[in-house]
Amino acid sequence: MDMTMCLKSLLLAIQQHRDCMSTQTTAKLQKQVEELSGLKCDQLLSSGKMLPSECVSGLVEVAGNPNSSPVLVGTIVALLAQLAHDEDSREMLHSSYNLTSTLASVIHQHSATPGEPLVLQCLQVLQKLTYNTRVFHSTNYIHELIAFLMTNIQSHNDDITMPCLGLMANLCRYNHSIQGHIKSLDNVKAFYRTLVNFLAHNSLTVVVFTLSILAGLTLNDKVGEKLFDAKNIHQTFQLVFNIIVNGDGTLTRKYSVDLLVDLLKSPKIADYLTRYEHFSACVSQVMGLLHGKEPDSAAKVLELLLAVCSVSGLRALLCGVVFQPAGPRLRAGLGRRPGAGRDGGPKPELPGLSLLRWLSGPLESAESCSLKALQLLSELLEEALAGDSVSPCVLSFVEMLLPALLELLKGLRSAQGDAQLRRHCLRTTHVTHLLIHILHASAGHPVSLRLTLSHPVSLRLILSHSVSRAASGSWGGHETTHSSEDQTRALVSRQVCAQLCLSQVESLLACCQDNSPLTSQPHGSDGDHVQVFAEAVLKTLDLMSKLRGQVKDMETSFYRMLQDQRMVSPFSVALTSHHRDTVQTGLALLVEATPLPDFPSLILGESIAANNAYRQRELELSVKRVAVEEVPPTRSFTLSDSSNSSSKSVNSLIEKIQNGFELQEPGEDVRVSEIIDVYEQKLSALAAKESRLQDLLEAKALALSQADRLIAQNRQQKAQAEAEARQLGSLLKEAARRREQLQAELGSQVQEVERSRADTQELLQHNGRLQQDSLEHQALKGAYNTLLSRFSEAEQQLKDLHTSQASLTKQTDALRRSHEALRLQHDKTVSVLEERESKVKSLQSDLQQRGDDITALREQLKAGEVQAKEKERERRELEETVDMLRKELNKTEQARKDANIRASSLELQKDQVAVKLKQKEDELNKHSAMIAMIHSLSSGKTKNDVNLSL
Repeated sequence: MDMTMCLKSLLLAIQQHRDCMSTQTTAKLQKQVEELSGLKCDQLLSSGKMLPSECVSGLVEVAGNPNSSPVLVGTIVALLAQLAHDEDSREMLHSSYNLTSTLASVIHQHSATPGEPLVLQCLQVLQKLTYNTRVFHSTNYIHELIAFLMTNIQSHNDDITMPCLGLMANLCRYNHSIQGHIKSLDNVKAFYRTLVNFLAHNSLTVVVFTLSILAGLTLNDKVGEKLFDAKNIHQTFQLVFNIIVNGDGTLTRKYSVDLLVDLLKSPKIADYLTRYEHFSACVSQVMGLLHGKEPDSAAKVLELLLAVCSVSGLRALLCGVVFQPAGPRLRAGLGRRPGAGRDGGPKPELPGLSLLRWLSGPLESAESCSLKALQLLSELLEEALAGDSVSPCVLSFVEMLLPALLELLKGLRSAQGDAQLRRHCLRTTHVTHLLIHILHASAGHPVSLRLTLSHPVSLRLILSHSVSRAASGSWGGHETTHSSEDQTRALVSRQVCAQLCLSQVESLLACCQDNSPLTSQPHGSDGDHVQVFAEAVLKTLDLMSKLRGQVKDMETSFYRMLQDQRMVSPFSVALTSHHRDTVQTGLALLVEATPLPDFPSLILGESIAANNAYRQRELELSVKRVAVEEVPPTRSFTLSDSSNSSSKSVNSLIEKIQNGFELQEPGEDVRVSEIIDVYEQKLSALAAKESRLQDLLEAKALALSQADRLIAQNRQQKAQAEAEARQLGSLLKEAARRREQLQAELGSQVQEVERSRADTQELLQHNGRLQQDSLEHQALKGAYNTLLSRFSEAEQQLKDLHTSQASLTKQTDALRRSHEALRLQHDKTVSVLEERESKVKSLQSDLQQRGDDITALREQLKAGEVQAKEKERERRELEETVDMLRKELNKTEQARKDANIRASSLELQKDQVAVKLKQKEDELNKHSAMIAMIHSLSSGKTKNDVNLSL
């Protein structure tokens, strides 16, 4: 069945099930869901069409209905788990379709039977859905879900304990509101004891989940100080590294890396890791995982290495591991087995070569690995090239790295899809950033210039060449040159050519025009495509700017691209970006481009103004949509007949918020607690945003200090470049003066060519420009000959025109005679016109009279309009009075309800007091009778009329 027909049938089945919930509609809906599950629906959510969105919304609604069949709900949850195959789909299901709240409600409905397959299925989907996703504390059923997780974690049921621990680890990570809620519970101490007992569990996955939860809840508390103190932290490091290297699978390795990354964010624990004696050995084993071919494991390993690079004390140790030369055993093995890796088992690789292999991998399968490898190399080379002396191993690695980086800048085609273009732009940005970083990271370090790009070099040849050099022990034994020029810059400038950079920018601009999401100001996620495209173009131009003094034809290509009108879009996006680095790069290039004669300044100004207007409009619309977008859905249905009324009330609420009317709902449909939940969610989001902004501010301050250092270096280099430019300018003036002298003496020096040949050899350094001028002179001479031939042709045409002028003179005389005859006719016509003018004047007088009548009618019409405006103003005042009376009536109605509630409570209290009073009277009568009997016995007399009433 076609996908569209299947979706239409599914939507019809959902509507029928919603209108009439019966066995037949349930079976039909389940059949449609199973048919859709059998089709390939990986790209269903990312298609952006309305029909799949309506189907998913309907399925989520059916799954959240407590009256739905558990079998049907399980089938729907299985389909939704199939849709959540990548990060974007999981984010869409969590934020747009509120699947997290729905699954939490399903778990709450079946909390009495936690071992049920549906509950386990929902827990597994929730664990996948909430990984690296922030869940708001105000989400519906989140408190019930937390209570369910804590209860079942302490139940010691292994079937449900592991998914509960994984889900709890996701909820506690980077979520201070949920952490605070768990800490405020009464049974939190018992929960802590259970987690500590789990640290001795046989399953490594359970141990990792437990450590993640403890790190999230107690890292900054007294309990965390005891768990992660100096005595235990080294054992914890060893345990986590062992789990990463020898884990049960990708899931365990993923959570282990996240745990270590979270621990490194604590300065105290990061300091402990710097003093960990087995750190280098552990990192070497972790980097051994990069030798495999699994992108997910490699991405997590690279994420861990990036987190290690953020600790200043560990970065140097990591550089020693990555750029270490091959050991004697490895060199001997490579010498004995030159064919290893093809038939004799896996080929041993150095850590640096593993990084090079991942950064050069295909974008379709390992996008995050390639980008993270580039980021990691940027961090490591910053550390390795920043010292006074650089190891030959590092310089050899840079020499090997450059051809691979330049290979990554090739292969862009406009026929590729938007996703592929975005990946290529991201990688281009990181590659150019790394090249610029290599240019500015070191100065004056020796480096080999043996490897060039005169012929195309494949990555496999580079790797084999590097491994053979490592095996022969020649990492640092090559020739070195000692000059005052920065050798790293010389190596980059020798291998980068102007044609490569120019073709890269041309390809990016061509792809920008061929793909609509990159050409106009986008909506939604397309804005990220435009930003990525602009950063790629500007970074490439920035690289050209840095190399324009060292690479031939680079300066010409650089200024040519700056004057291209297609550069308006990248410049406008960069100058209006919220990334500081992008804005600074755009401004630096704009300073270079503004003085150019053909730079489209006016078009750029219009583009920037259009972008600002678009953002202002988006901001206004977002303010109007915020109430609708952030209102959480109401809790699950309590009765089957209440589902339609609840849905109608929510739809009515959304419609009134969009239309700007005041909320006036019946008492029980809209509760004040829903509005409070909205603002609690908004406040928690703002608090989280504030903390992220604070962290970003600190990171930006550190980047600013580094930028100041780079600016100082840039100023020094700019001064040197200006001195060289002045020297070249003087040489250019001397060459121009000499050229003019040679042109004047050219006629008389024809016979002295043989004698002046020796003198000409001394002017070879200026001969290039003179040859170019000579070619221009020849071209001008040819143009002069062409113009001369055109001039002779023009003289012949002039003679022809003289003959035609004589004939035209004769015709003029004939026309003059005919003109006299026409003048006589004109006089007669004038007399006729005078008679008709008298008639026209009489008609004008009648027309003026009618105009006066029209003026009077207009004055009457204006008076009527004034009266209509007065009545409209009175009507508005009456409407405002009615609105005020309605508000007072609502307040009075609320006060009457409160008074009724108080009266009912007082009547209840009165009835209770009356019952108590009656009981007291009965007890008093009993006591009176007893007193009378005692009195009669004590007096010895029997009196029937004893009166002891009180």
